[in-house]
Amino acid sequence: MTGTTTTDAPGGSRYVPISEHGLIGDLRSVALVGTDGTIDWYCCPSFDAPSVFAAILDAERGGAFELAAVGAARTRQFYFPDTNVLITRFFTEEGVGEVQDFMPVGGGEEKTDRHRLIRRVVCVRGSVAFRARVAPRFEYGAQPHTLHMVDGTAVFRCAQLSIALTATVPLEADGPDARAEFKLAEGETAVFALDQVGDEVPPRGCASGEAEEQFATTVAYWRHWLSSSKYRGRWREMVHRSALTLKLLTYAPTGAIVAAPTTSLPEQLGGERNWDYRYVWVRDAAFAVYALLRLGFTQEAREFMEFLTRHISPGDGRPSGPLQIMYGIDGRTDLPEQELEHLEGHLGSAPVRVGNAAAEQLQLDIYGALIDSIYLYDKWATPISSDQWDDVCALVEWVCANWDQPDEGIWETRGGRKNFLYSRLMCWVAIERGVRMANRRGLPADLVRWREVRDTIYRRIMSRGWSERRQAFVQHEDGEVLDAAVLMMPLTKFIAPTDPKWLSTLDALTQELVSDSLVYRYDPAASPDGLQGDEGTFSICSFWYVEAMVHAGRVDEARLAFEKMLTYANHLGLYAEEISHTGEQQGNFPQAFTHLALISAAFNLDRALG
Repeated sequence: MTGTTTTDAPGGSRYVPISEHGLIGDLRSVALVGTDGTIDWYCCPSFDAPSVFAAILDAERGGAFELAAVGAARTRQFYFPDTNVLITRFFTEEGVGEVQDFMPVGGGEEKTDRHRLIRRVVCVRGSVAFRARVAPRFEYGAQPHTLHMVDGTAVFRCAQLSIALTATVPLEADGPDARAEFKLAEGETAVFALDQVGDEVPPRGCASGEAEEQFATTVAYWRHWLSSSKYRGRWREMVHRSALTLKLLTYAPTGAIVAAPTTSLPEQLGGERNWDYRYVWVRDAAFAVYALLRLGFTQEAREFMEFLTRHISPGDGRPSGPLQIMYGIDGRTDLPEQELEHLEGHLGSAPVRVGNAAAEQLQLDIYGALIDSIYLYDKWATPISSDQWDDVCALVEWVCANWDQPDEGIWETRGGRKNFLYSRLMCWVAIERGVRMANRRGLPADLVRWREVRDTIYRRIMSRGWSERRQAFVQHEDGEVLDAAVLMMPLTKFIAPTDPKWLSTLDALTQELVSDSLVYRYDPAASPDGLQGDEGTFSICSFWYVEAMVHAGRVDEARLAFEKMLTYANHLGLYAEEISHTGEQQGNFPQAFTHLALISAAFNLDRALG
C-alpha cells in the first residue's frame, strides 16, 4: 500500500493530517513520519517518556525532524515489504529520491538501553536536492536545550536527556537547531542517525556501511518475526500489517502492550476528547494477546503474562478492584493526568494531556477480557502455572463478590457510574472461562459457587438488559439507549448468534448506530458521558459488527462491510481510534484496539467463506 501527496518545502502547511503518517519503532518507542518526510512525534527513550519531537501537537513549539526534497515534489509512502521499515519517495523535476526510516532492531537493540533512529537518504534516479532541519523541543516543548557542534556532530542537551545527531553530509548550527542541505546523484546516499547519549559518553557516528548493515538486520528481524504467522486468508496484506503494528506497540523490556503510541490526538477537531493512550490498558492488551494468539504469535502472549505476574497483584485490595484498568509500561500504578497548556493541540484541538485519570476508574469488564485471554493462552500456547491459577482464582472470587455494582464501563465515561450491560457480560465471561479452565485441567476451584454466580449474572442480563420497547439489549440496566459494546454478546458465546432476541438487537443497532458499515459506539446525546462535543464512528465497533454478522449467518453483508471498512484505512493500512463523518482518521494513532479487531474479523470472515 502506498500513499501520494504533493508537498512544498517543509513548513508549507502547519499540520499533516493524522492519517498522513507512517510508524516506525524499536519495541521501546516509536516515531511518526509524515508523508512530507517530517518526523513530528518521537518520545525518547520509551513510549511514555516526554517528547523530543511533537509538532503533531503544536506546529510551532513541538519540535520536528524535517527531511525532504527541495521545492515542489510528489511523495509516495510505503513499507519495505513485510517489515516496519518505512520509505518516503520524493518525485521531483530532476529525479527521484527516497528516505528510508527505521529504528534498528534485531541485533539485540530491542533488549538494551540503546536508542537510535536512522534516516537513510537515497537518490534512485537523476539527481535530487534535499534539505534537513532537526529541531528537538524536549519535555513536550517545555524544556530549553543547548546545541554543541563536536567534530561535525550536533549534540542537543537538556537537563533530562541528551541526543546526538550524526550525518554523512555537513551539519551546521542554526540557533538551537541543526540544518543540512545537500544534493545526491543517482546511486548516492546520505545517512542521518539520532542517538540517545549520556553526559560523558562521546557520540558515535553512523557511517553509510553501518546504516546499510543495520537496515539489513532490521529487515531480517521483521521478516523472521512475521514468518511465524499462520494466517493464509484473503486479506493477508492487511492482517499482517495489523500484526506488525501490534508488535510495534509492545515494550520489549517488560512485555507490556500500549493502547496507542501517542497522546491527545483529537477524537473531534476542536473538542476536548483528547487522551493519553501510551499505557497498558488491561482490556486492550488482553484483546491484543487474543489476536496475536489467533495468528500463532505465542511469544508476545507469554511476555504479557509475565508482565501480569510481575507487576499486577490481585491481592492489592484497591477500591477500584484488585486490578487497575491501566498500568505504566513498567507496571507502575500512578499515572496522574495533567494538561499541557503551552501546547495548542493538533489543529488547535486543546487540551493536550499527559497521564490518564481514568486509571482510577472501576471498569468491571477488564476481568472478563483478561481471564478470557489467559484461558486462550492456557489452551493454545502454554498451560498456566499453579501460581497463575491461584491469581485467576483470586480474580474470579473477587468478581463473584463484586459484579453487582455500577461502574464507568468500557467507554470510560466521566458522567457517573451505571449498571452497564457490557460490564455484566464480561463478568459472566470471567467466571465462565474460569469454570472452563478448572474443568479442562482438573484444577481446584469453588465450582458450585462460580456456576451459581455465573448463572445469576446471565439471568440478570436477560431480564434487566433487555428492552421490550426497543426489542434490543441496551447499554445499561432498565434503560433504552443502544450501545455497540453489546455486539460482543455472541462473540463471547453468551448468546446464540441466531437467537431471535439477538437478531432483533442486531437489526436495531444497524438502524440506529451504523453508517455505511461504520459503527458509532453510542449516541452521546441520548446517553451523556460527561464530555462536550460529538465523536466519529468507533473502528473497533465496526469490526465487531462484521463478526456479529458473520456469526448471524449474514456473510455477504459482513464481507461488504469489511471491505468497506478496509477503504477507510490510511495509505499504509493503519487506523486511528475513530473515523470522522468525512472519512478522516481521528484519535490516537495507530490504535491497537482497531488493528486487533481487524485481525479477528478477517479470521472469522475467512472461516465462514471457506
